[in-house]
Amino acid sequence: MTLEELVNRVNVSPDQSVPDWMLGCFRRRCISFANGESDNQTIVYWLQSRNFTIDLRLPRVADQVRPAPLEDYRAGDLDVLAGYEGWMAPCEWADRKLSWYGGTALQLTNRWPEPAELRRVGNCMVEFAPSGAYVEDWRLQPSSPGPLVGLRLLEEYDPQTGQRFARGGGLIICGDYAARVLGRPAPLTESHSSLAEMAVSAEGSREHLTALFDFETSVASGSLAQGYTVEHSTQPGRVGLPLLEEGSFRWDEDLGRVEQTFSHDDQNRIRIFEVDVIEPNREFALNTPASAAAEAWFLGESDTLRRYTGVMT
Repeated sequence: MTLEELVNRVNVSPDQSVPDWMLGCFRRRCISFANGESDNQTIVYWLQSRNFTIDLRLPRVADQVRPAPLEDYRAGDLDVLAGYEGWMAPCEWADRKLSWYGGTALQLTNRWPEPAELRRVGNCMVEFAPSGAYVEDWRLQPSSPGPLVGLRLLEEYDPQTGQRFARGGGLIICGDYAARVLGRPAPLTESHSSLAEMAVSAEGSREHLTALFDFETSVASGSLAQGYTVEHSTQPGRVGLPLLEEGSFRWDEDLGRVEQTFSHDDQNRIRIFEVDVIEPNREFALNTPASAAAEAWFLGESDTLRRYTGVMT
């Protein structure tokens, strides 16, 4: 069956770590640091399922590398590409803080080790680093009501040969938006070098660069019915392509798992996902509750309060 057919037949809503106001696709408008500097240029997306997160951080489009075979990139391009960030990680919400642990990442070190102190008003979610190092302004992206799907990738294998691949990752769908993480199919040999150092030292070597960059975090827009098209990705060549491969999905009710069958280099592949959540229809509302007094104040002062208002994304 198609993924749309599966989602419309299956409804799985297990216990969740995060509150409902945290579910959806958020884009960062700005990060401000303790030294007084701010950045509103880096492209950053955060998609939140009930118990895990997908995160993508890229330079502005003008500073990204062009799509090309890895062996054609020179050292400067490899250094830029190695600065991309994408990851999937399980999360836990406690004491108004969201913490992440484990997961699958393009980078070889954890660049964002602090938990997040979070509060949302309207479509604005503000994140404070407990250390005071930074504060981030996130905006829930407008979406029509639609599916909330969170699938954590357990394994990928070739059914003909039985070969297993070490990929971790996952898929999150939030109405009009979706994101996917596919980890490296084989672990990197242990190294004390950074990803950038390893990439630059492998300049010109397709084999070594493939081992480093055979990882994907992509954010897409669209719908289950029409498909999702990649808009931003750690893989430059993925932009403009479908997020998901052609193939079929199967629901294993006994194990609570989803099986995806697709073709890779003319060979069948199967991915097994653990279900975090499947809800066929959820509203991703931009508003949040306020007290009756607050609503009365806003209405009474709306002539000036709403002089220039609009939805910021």
